[in-house]
Amino acid sequence: MRSPSAPHLIGHRFLLGQARGVATCVRRHWVSYVLVMTIGFLAYLRLFIDPTPQVPLVFNWTGSLPTKIGWIERASFPLTRGELVVYRFEGEATRAYPGLARQPFFKLVRGLPGDVVEVHGREVRINGTFVGTAKLMSFDGRPLQPIQPIVIPPGYFYAYGSDPDSFDSRYAASGLVRFDQLLGKVRAIW
Repeated sequence: MRSPSAPHLIGHRFLLGQARGVATCVRRHWVSYVLVMTIGFLAYLRLFIDPTPQVPLVFNWTGSLPTKIGWIERASFPLTRGELVVYRFEGEATRAYPGLARQPFFKLVRGLPGDVVEVHGREVRINGTFVGTAKLMSFDGRPLQPIQPIVIPPGYFYAYGSDPDSFDSRYAASGLVRFDQLLGKVRAIW
């Protein structure tokens, strides 16, 4: 006859064996676990604490540029047209979309201080060169206004996304970008 504690001992041995198996798995794959936990921690920081990139690697999840992955380098001045940059978004759209505040935007420099931004209907030109057409509505149906004609003042630049759906300086809600919003220049990786 078995003692009443025998089934309990069998379950205990089973659980002890399972724990040893888990410990062995953790020892074998500890680097993967640390990497996943680090990525999770950085994602938490970016989403809930500070959207500024914590590592010098940026990912473009949108179709606004053909570049998908870039390495942030310290910004050196003067900026030149065609350079990839990442900057903190502080445009008027943060009133309607508070989640955009201080988010990193990854764009091309298209206009510099002294350049003339012209608007004809919804077509935007810089120094006479077509740079894009401002859409009528945002993705959620809110009206979008094009940027006002302006000579780009000192300390600002025109940010440009090559995709027609890019939210960039062609819209008043995005506007020109101040140099002090610049987080760095981006070297394209892929």
